[in-house]
Amino acid sequence: MGSTALVVGTTVGAGILALPAVTLPSGVLPSTVLLIAVWSYALVSALLIAEASLNAMRLEGRASVGLLAMVENTLGFVGSRIAGGAYLFLHYALLVAYITQGGEILVSVLVKWGIQNVLPTWVGTMTFTLLFGGMMYLGREKFVEKLNSAFVAIVIASFLGLLLLGVGQVKSVQLSFQDWSALGGAASVMFVALFYHNVVPVVVTQLEGDRRKIRQSIVIGSLIPLIMFLAWNAVVLGSISPDVIQVADSKTVFDPLQVLRAGGAGEWLGVLVSIFSEFAIATSFIGFVYGLLDFFKDISLVTKDESSSRLPLYSLVLLPSVSVGIINPNIFLTALDYVGTFSISVLGGIIPALMTWRQRQHLNSMSQPLVPGGKVTLVVMIAVALAIVMKQILSISRQ
Repeated sequence: MGSTALVVGTTVGAGILALPAVTLPSGVLPSTVLLIAVWSYALVSALLIAEASLNAMRLEGRASVGLLAMVENTLGFVGSRIAGGAYLFLHYALLVAYITQGGEILVSVLVKWGIQNVLPTWVGTMTFTLLFGGMMYLGREKFVEKLNSAFVAIVIASFLGLLLLGVGQVKSVQLSFQDWSALGGAASVMFVALFYHNVVPVVVTQLEGDRRKIRQSIVIGSLIPLIMFLAWNAVVLGSISPDVIQVADSKTVFDPLQVLRAGGAGEWLGVLVSIFSEFAIATSFIGFVYGLLDFFKDISLVTKDESSSRLPLYSLVLLPSVSVGIINPNIFLTALDYVGTFSISVLGGIIPALMTWRQRQHLNSMSQPLVPGGKVTLVVMIAVALAIVMKQILSISRQ
């Protein structure tokens, strides 16, 4: 149960906020089909990581093996450096995305309350970073854990409220809108929303290598967020009027959540969207800050003395993120797009397939695959990831 909750908690975060912006042009049905397809790909990838973790534990005789250590042991120095670079880019890019979006929501709330008519965007970025980053820096780990649990409770309560209120705002004409040709740009952001693969080795360790329980935990733990995302996507897209979709087609409005936060489908729905958005971002921010802190501790970039290394560590994590956020305050969707394309395609597509391939060759008949299909499945996983990366590179080259 705890391992399933870990997968659910890791998946349900700020990535959900970007979904309506990239699924709006295609409509509910096409985006639902793609979301299920991306979930299936992510599930296979997670099971491959679980298989690689089990094999690594058996080969090395250890009770637990971290993701980056597993990559180094399986794919060598070059593979570990590529994975480390993708891991760093993933965390920094998402921190920039969360800081800018969280700051933008804070500013919009202040303006709505009449505290200030116009505030520069950097004020929101700095306020968000100082508020939540300061809580983490000044508070002890137990305090931050309790705070994060409270934030998660707020996220769940506001999400349920959103669904209850939003269902009444859904327009049937919106549910029937379809444009399959507009699906292309949504896949990379969906990969970000459905990424939980960094905790799969933890799940394997928690369940002590029990293959049945591991598979069950990953399947159920990823299926619950999928159902939440499908409901969220349908309610948000169904609550937006046809006029807004027409404007979105001309690229004037790109994020339906901005319309809902402004009260475009009712004041209370707007309030709930703002609360859900801000606290979903806050929980993700806390998780990714801790992820980077642990990364830098592992590679020993700081002294072992915790008290003296605390400020350098937090500076190393937050200063680059807030600096990029101030320079480019509208980077939220772009950052998620690039993370999904480059980091998650590598960490959640190419590397799990390559690790499993190498281990199956090494173990031969001793290998017990968690995913059927043999080499065909692994080739498809790598091919899909490479196709996503190449599509993005071609898109960038045309700009």
